[in-house]
Amino acid sequence: MANAPVQRMSQLMAKTLRDDPADAEVLSHKLLVRAGYVRRTAAGIWSWLPLGKKVLANVERIVREEMDAIGAQEVSLPALLPREPYEATGRWDEYGAELFRLQDRRGGDYLLGPTHEEIFTLLVKDQCSSYKDLPVILYQIQTKFRDEARPRAGILRGREFLMKDSYSFDTEDEGLAQSYALHREAYKRVFERLGLDYRIVAATAGAMGGSKSEEFLAPAEAGEDTFADCPNCDFAANTEAISYELQPVDGSAVAAAEEIPTPDTPTIETLAASLGVPASATLKNLLVKVDGEIVAVGVPGDREVDMGKVEEHFAPAVVEMVTEADFAERADLVRGYVGPQGLEKVTYIADPRVAPGTAWITGANKEGMHAKNVVAGRDFEVSEYVDVVVVQEGDPCPKCGTGLKLDRAIEIGHIFQLGRKYADALKLDVLGQNGKPVRVTMGSYGIGVSRAVAALAEQSADDKGLCWPAEVAPADVHVVAAGKALQTELALDVSEQLRAAGLRVLVDDRAGVSPGVKFTDAELIGVPKILVAGRRSAEGVLELKDRRTGEREELPVAEAIARLSA
Repeated sequence: MANAPVQRMSQLMAKTLRDDPADAEVLSHKLLVRAGYVRRTAAGIWSWLPLGKKVLANVERIVREEMDAIGAQEVSLPALLPREPYEATGRWDEYGAELFRLQDRRGGDYLLGPTHEEIFTLLVKDQCSSYKDLPVILYQIQTKFRDEARPRAGILRGREFLMKDSYSFDTEDEGLAQSYALHREAYKRVFERLGLDYRIVAATAGAMGGSKSEEFLAPAEAGEDTFADCPNCDFAANTEAISYELQPVDGSAVAAAEEIPTPDTPTIETLAASLGVPASATLKNLLVKVDGEIVAVGVPGDREVDMGKVEEHFAPAVVEMVTEADFAERADLVRGYVGPQGLEKVTYIADPRVAPGTAWITGANKEGMHAKNVVAGRDFEVSEYVDVVVVQEGDPCPKCGTGLKLDRAIEIGHIFQLGRKYADALKLDVLGQNGKPVRVTMGSYGIGVSRAVAALAEQSADDKGLCWPAEVAPADVHVVAAGKALQTELALDVSEQLRAAGLRVLVDDRAGVSPGVKFTDAELIGVPKILVAGRRSAEGVLELKDRRTGEREELPVAEAIARLSA
């Protein structure tokens, strides 16, 4: 980066905008477009302009340095991949509609890679034959693809994105744990160097599979993930990963179940109001179809079902809501009055809060009728207990019982102990010390490189624009010529001196642009230091401004250069 040519804004491919893009929903989307860092090519597809490419490259550099520091080796694998390896692991179908599938002219099936577990596994299978070849960590920084149904939030959720994905290969579980720990510490260094505020939380493995998974989340209003943090202990988890132990209670003293007339009460709200009971005393039964088969999901009436958790539990099966047509075909399912007791040909799963012995008011499977004193385990059986409620602020911490705090965040990294899922599917073995085949165990580790740029924008921006941390900024100093020939001449001369001192310099030498517009653009672009050649240029005095704090001071040219070069 040092001694790079001075970037003159009169020659820069970047046009700043005064107004937010009409389709922009989140701060990073608005500012990255307005400041000339990115431009939309199509829905979920973005072009990186010179300033944006510099920031992106700086994030890449930091990631690459920290990966190299743990002994990882960089490779470059294709993005266009054959169907067969993904079919062998089941992910050709498991990924569903989000997987970009295509055919070549001969009808062969291919995909655009969302992640590369299968291909790295085959690479190691080809290159490593003995335990002496392991452990090994391989990585790449590459464009990935995901056919998002509703791409939104600018580069935060696109159909094409830049990602660092690395994979560890070990012969023993203890080795996998060590590789996982190496990545965990490397990720902490990466995000600290990037200047990101982040949390490490327990997470679900999803379509990746594996036994252990953690996310690195950057708290931000624009985040699509919700995580829970315990103020009393070290518990932190994505709400999708929170689970509670089943705690049965003694329901032997509960009276027998009794049907009661409840006309015009098809919702929890109308039922609770009619009976004068809290919604928490009722049992909500949501009907869904799993690969076409009806499943009932039971939760307390005051809680909502988290469909993401339901879909995660049944993946790769397709989960969808029941329809009017489904009710019409099943006379035993009475809309608004469904209860778990007596249900036939319906699988019933429930949240652990519907524990054995708990008593409920629930539907009686008859129009205008409910039943009270319906006890789980006595009057109905639960096929499987699954944590399916939407976690709420104040829910007890699974570890210590203290009320949880919730916050929104952007996922910037995810690490997995995959185990042998992919090695089993693709038969990745090496010869062990005893000369017998040993099945290799794997880890998978991702960092959203382009997403990290958006997360930084979300966390560091202020009401004037972007405000980059020094190590990822597109320049070290933004020199502004706030006037005519004299100021421009001084600004260019100072810029060359700063370049010679090893700084990356952006200079606003645009002719015919007012000082006010230049100042506004400097704050919008967000370089950490702004150096202005203004009204005292004839005296050889410049104004140095800190973009983040707003502090200003006037300094002679030599002192300003020395200060910035220190």
